[in-house]
Amino acid sequence: MNFNVIVTCAVTGAGDTTDKSPHVPVTPKEIANSAIDAAKAGASVVHIHVRDPKTGKGSRDPELFHEVVTRIRASNTDVVINLTAGMGGDWVPDPQNLSMPGAGTDMIGPEDRLRHVQECLPEICSLDCGTLN
Repeated sequence: MNFNVIVTCAVTGAGDTTDKSPHVPVTPKEIANSAIDAAKAGASVVHIHVRDPKTGKGSRDPELFHEVVTRIRASNTDVVINLTAGMGGDWVPDPQNLSMPGAGTDMIGPEDRLRHVQECLPEICSLDCGTLN
């Protein structure tokens, strides 16, 4: 039996988490510090989502990812950086015409979904291809 464990920590969570807790990190500095703290507490991997610092909502801004990654790497913390590339693959059908996008759809092309990954070169990234629900 193998008792080795890999702990992955997504410090902001996915989706709209800032309304659920005042402790969700929002700024790049807060996200990086939380990721570093998670690594020091035993996480092997930090899964990074970034937030718009003004609204707390999820963001795809490559500059925000770059700042988080730079801060983590500058800390010399031994942790695998996993950037999300999940945003931009959500299809919600229009209830009136199921073949058309409805409210909540967020679809962008692969170049935009992966721009921050190409620029930051994390050890790994996650890319969900949308939902079949």
